Amino acid sequence: MKKIGLMSDTHSYLHPDVFKYFDQVDEIWHAGDIGNVELADKLEAFKPFRAVYGNVDGADLRVRYPLNLHFELEQVKVFMTHIGGYPGKYAPGVREALREHKPALFICGHSHILKVMPDPAYHLLHMNPGACGIQGWHKVKTLLRFELSAGKISNLEVIELPK
Repeated sequence: MKKIGLMSDTHSYLHPDVFKYFDQVDEIWHAGDIGNVELADKLEAFKPFRAVYGNVDGADLRVRYPLNLHFELEQVKVFMTHIGGYPGKYAPGVREALREHKPALFICGHSHILKVMPDPAYHLLHMNPGACGIQGWHKVKTLLRFELSAGKISNLEVIELPK
């Protein structure tokens, strides 16, 4: 079993409570728009870290993290990208990647809208953790925490960071 902390759209701001809420996770995943290398360094020093770059990330982050990340953990196939859309309204290229890689979990960021929903057409769970930075139109900073074990995704928690 692996406990995962999922975040997106930090835009160079790392809320200090992230360390408290992700203290018990095994890995931190970031769905893009990290903002700067210093923020990524802090998260990498804290826990094993997987990330994709987003549209605001510069060359320094684009050489460090991919645009699309495909991997398997605890028998759960994962596809993570920054601009992904959501079931029924995927971004260009996403449908093709979903058909090719057949993930059980599709993760994206970008919209600053927290959204977790099944996609029966592709037999997957879609997750967008919303945004946890201070830039953007969102009113609440959010994170997700969940577990992967034996091909299952469970114990999903939504975390609202204090203002």
